[in-house]
Order: sequence, then structure tokens, then C-alpha cells
Amino acid sequence: MPADTTTTAGADAAQGSKQTDAEERRSGLRTIRKVAPYLWPADIAWVRHKVLGAMALLIFSKLISVTTPFFYKGAVDALAEEGVPMLALGAIGLTVAYGIARLMTVGFQQLRDAVFARVGQRALRMLALETFQHIHQLSMRYHITRKTGGLSRIIERGVKGVDFLLRFLLFSIGPLMLELFMVGIILAVVFDISYLLIVAVTIGLYVWFTFAVTEWRVKLRREMNDQDTDANQKAIDSLLNYETVKYFGAENREARRYDKAMEGYEAAAIKTSYSLAFLNFGQSFLITAGLIGVMILAAVGVQNGTLTVGDFVMVNAYMVQITVPLNFLGTVYREIRQALVDMGEMFDLLEQPKEVTDKTDAKDLDVNGGRIELDQVRFGYDKEREILKGVSITAEPGEMVAIVGSTGSGKSTIGRLLFRFYDVGDGALRIDGQDVRDVTQNSLHAAIGVVPQDTVLFNDTIGYNIGYGRDGATQEEIETAAKAAQIHEFIERLPDGYDTAVGERGLKLSGGEKQRVGIARTLLKDPPILLLDEATSALDSETEQDIKEALMRAGRGRTVLTIAHRLSTIAEADRIVVLEQGQVVEQGTHDALLASEGRYAQLWLRQQSDDAAETAA
Repeated sequence: MPADTTTTAGADAAQGSKQTDAEERRSGLRTIRKVAPYLWPADIAWVRHKVLGAMALLIFSKLISVTTPFFYKGAVDALAEEGVPMLALGAIGLTVAYGIARLMTVGFQQLRDAVFARVGQRALRMLALETFQHIHQLSMRYHITRKTGGLSRIIERGVKGVDFLLRFLLFSIGPLMLELFMVGIILAVVFDISYLLIVAVTIGLYVWFTFAVTEWRVKLRREMNDQDTDANQKAIDSLLNYETVKYFGAENREARRYDKAMEGYEAAAIKTSYSLAFLNFGQSFLITAGLIGVMILAAVGVQNGTLTVGDFVMVNAYMVQITVPLNFLGTVYREIRQALVDMGEMFDLLEQPKEVTDKTDAKDLDVNGGRIELDQVRFGYDKEREILKGVSITAEPGEMVAIVGSTGSGKSTIGRLLFRFYDVGDGALRIDGQDVRDVTQNSLHAAIGVVPQDTVLFNDTIGYNIGYGRDGATQEEIETAAKAAQIHEFIERLPDGYDTAVGERGLKLSGGEKQRVGIARTLLKDPPILLLDEATSALDSETEQDIKEALMRAGRGRTVLTIAHRLSTIAEADRIVVLEQGQVVEQGTHDALLASEGRYAQLWLRQQSDDAAETAA
């Protein structure tokens, strides 16, 4: 029984290995298929013309390259006074011709690279843009589960992989195969079939050895990449949470955590280096054996008088000529194989489905009042755990409706559904009678302004961050929005004014200042609907009051949906909706809800008691 179990396990492992190899091959073919349209677009003629021109220059350079050793042979024979001088040029003329041929080979290669440069850079740009756009179109669910540091590294490696593939697959592997074919014909025709057989066996063994060892090394490189991604993610995560690290005196803990990840990277990198040494030595052994075999044949021919010294030199020249690119083949193949892996990860990212998409017949949202209606909305982030259980809420045009409730009741989820980060599971969410699933996301997002609990700013100037509310806004419009958000005077007092840098995530500004910047850019956007997602819950009482007044002014003439934790900030709301465990348990004005002595009254009394205790303390 134990033997049978072992055999079965081994068979399963082998089967799994075969499946993995097959998947990797399919992945490589998929990657090449996806890159090909960028090199040969059906609708862009100049790209195709440049590719054809580069291919023609490539063929010219190889034709010259394989004829160059003939001039070398002729010069040697002329100097040795053996045979008829080639083309009657003499030793000096043949030497000059040899030099010119070498120069022309390099010249055509460089001209080929210059012709293809624009094609390659365009392909890189288009792929990078497509990846960037696709990431922004992926759902909120994907982004909250994906590590940003790892994501950026995948994109970086993927784009570098495309660059390498374009330069070396087209202009190293292909040209090498062409050159080997031409040299093989020359050796067979000019010399003997034995030369071709030795070269063919040498190349065959070389390619087999290179591919076999490289496949092993790819697995080691993948492990090294995983460790690199993990270490990079830990570093970025720690730096983004600099304040938290300081609060808990966790610098040494973070250093140990990072060093642990780098330790795994170090071990994987060492294995990769060892395998590279083995590969390089094996390649050198095979190439040297083939070179010695061919040169022995040529030496015997010279001794027998069937070949000249020039022939011996020409054979050596051809062997050196194919040995150099063959040595390069090992490096190129390894890098191409790795590039395919890196690009495969990027294309996996590009194939991530968009959870929220526009319908083919989606129209722009037509806001003629701003009425928001949740009609028996049901939703859960996971199918097994429903968050909203048949919620119905209506906000009339120009009305301020507050949504309150204990943690986990589904308040913030309603905001995410309104902005359509997710689609409702059942029921409908409408704006002016239009289901948000039937309109374009761009028009929906343009109609809603959001002030979140924690306003995140770009690492740029205050002016840039306010101006982000509307593309192309003038300085005057930016300042008008800042005045409405009561932050203009503060900005004017800064040494650099609106050109003041806010630091990464706005860390150079206080919480209240960041919130005012967030309000200003939302006012600059000038949307008919305003969503306030616990916009003051992270602020102190005095700052909260100032921001509350700014938000009240911002909401005038707009439909406002405010999600609140602190009930004192929404006492003036036209209507307050109380959620509990994903259901509406009561709604009404502040006074009416207090009078009913229901769930809202309990929450209000508890917060008043907590505030009183905090003040006393």
C-alpha cells in the first residue's frame, strides 16, 4: 500500500508538472499573440512600412555578414600566394573589402534599429496606457484586495519585458536562425557535409541544453520575483504607514519584517546565480567542442592539400561568427523566457474582468432635479453575507437626507452603490428615475461629488489638488472654490500660496485643512448631487463645526446624501434614516425621531453621554 501511494503521488506530481509546463507554453504564445497587433496594426500603414523596412535591412546585413569571411579567406590566400586572388583585388584590396563588409554589416544593423525604434516605443506606450486605463476600470473589489506595491511591480516588469521582447525576439533570435541557415549552406556547399553535421549537432545540443536549463531557471526566477514583490510591498506598506509605525515604536519590527522578506529574496537570488554559472559553463563546453571538431577537419584538409590556409581561416571565421551569437542566444533566450513570464503577469492583469461595466446601449445620465431612490436594494460583498436587506430610501431634489446607524449597518455601502463602485444584487437604485446600471459610468460620476471621511491628496500643490475637481479649471475658479470652502485665507498665508506642496497623501496638512481642500475641489466640480461619507468623523469638535458650516453651504441647491457617525452633524437634515443590520428601522426629522424614543434616540443619548464624559475628562 505505501508503495502504491508513493507511485500515485509521483504520477500526480508529474501530471501537475506537465500541466504547469503546458500552461506556461500557452501563456507564452498568448503573450506573443497579444503583442503582435502592436507591431502590425491593420489600420496604421506607417507602422507596417517601418517593420517591413527594418526586416529588409536585417536581411541585407545578414547577407553581407555571411559573405565577409570570403574576403578574409581571399586576403589570407593572396598573402600566402595560394590559389587565384579573389576578384583580382590583391591582399590589400581584399583586406579593405573585408573591412568595408564588416562596417556595412554594423551600419545596416544600426539603421535597422533606428527604423524600428519608433515602432517599438509606440508599442510600449500603447501597452502601458492600456494597462493603466484598465487598472482604473477594475472594480473596487479588486483594488481593495490587491496590494498596490505588488501591482506596480508587475506593471513595471511587464513593460520592461515588452521592451526586451521587441528588441531581441525580432532582432536576435530571428536573425540568428537566418544566419545559422546561411552558414550551414555555405559549409555544406563550399567544404563538406561533415562540417554541416558537426555544426548542426553542436547547435542542436546547445539549444537543447540551453532550453532545458533555462526552464529550470525560470522557476527559480519566478520564486525570486515573488520574493522581490513581497519585499517591495512590505517596504511600500511600511512607508505609507509611517505615522503608525512611529506611534507604536515599531521601526525595528518593520525592519525585521522587511529583512525577513529580503532574506527569502537573497536565497532565491543565490540559487539563480548558481544555476547561471552552470548554464554558462555547459554552453561554453558544447561550443568549444564543436569549434575544435570543425577546426580539426579543416586542419586535416590543409595538410592533405585539399584546402588552403585561407579555407582554414574562413572556417574559423564562420565558427567564431556563429559562436558569438550562440553565446548570446543563451542570455537572450533566458531573458525572453523571463520577459514572457513578466508579460504574462501583466496580460493576466489586463484580462482581469471588469465587474462593473456600461451596457452597450447605456446613455448619459440626465439630471433634472437630483432625486435619489433606493428601491428594495439588496447587496452583499460576499454572496454568503448580505449587507443590505431590502433598503428603500428616497431623497427628493434639493433635500438633505442623512443615513445613520451602528458600525456594520450598511451606511457606507449605500454610498458605494450610489457611485456604482458595485452593482446592487437585487432591487434598483435610481437617479431622477434612471437606473444607475442603465447609464454610463462617466456621466454618473460627473453628477456626484464625494467628500470622504479621509480626503486623500496627490503629492502635488494645493492648487493642483483643488483644481483636480474639474479638468482645465482656471486659477480664478480654483480660488473661488477655496473661498467657498473657507480655506483661501489659510492658503494665502502660506509662503508659496497655492503652489505649496502638500506631501504624499497630504501629510503636510492637518485633518481639517485636508477636508477643506476636499470640499473645495468638490465645489469646483459643481455636481448636482453631493455624497458626504462621514466627512467630519475624524475631526475635533471645533474643526468639525467649521467644516460642518462649509458643508452646509456646499449643499445648498443640491441633493445631499450624508452618511454620518456623529449625530450632531446631521441634526439639521431634512430627513434622517436609521439603519440597523442592513434594514431601515425608522426615519424622520431629528426632533421627530427623538420624540419617538426609538433606535435614533438611543444612539443620540449615548453619544451625548460620551461627549459629556469626554468634555469632563
